[in-house]
Amino acid sequence: MITTGVLLKANEARLVSLSGTRGQCHLVASQVNKIVIAKNPTQQDIAEFINALQAYLSSVGSNALIVNRRATTGQGAGGAGTFILEGVILACLAQPVEFIHPATIRATDKRWAEQKTCRPKTQDMAKAFDLAFEGLDA
Repeated sequence: MITTGVLLKANEARLVSLSGTRGQCHLVASQVNKIVIAKNPTQQDIAEFINALQAYLSSVGSNALIVNRRATTGQGAGGAGTFILEGVILACLAQPVEFIHPATIRATDKRWAEQKTCRPKTQDMAKAFDLAFEGLDA
């Protein structure tokens, strides 16, 4: 099974795909790790985002998407770009989509930190990795 972690942040989506299980996972190599839309997207921008995301998922053979749960109120609440991308993902993709809360990732990190040997070094890619890791079977 291949899961894809999608970190939505402002007007971009960071992508990391993993195969295997939580005990032994592997990064699925891809040329693409970020898809960006304009800050005020047009229908054409959204269509290009959908096509790019579907091409990515097809190229890596992803079975499921795990997306970061967006804060809806308070400081750090997700903006319009994140809201738009969530809707597009839910409406246009055939793969199952699951939203994961940051607290769930922190709890998993306490139990499985030593198994995350192939975790990327950059912060955004590491968060997308953690999301993909949540979708793997134990």
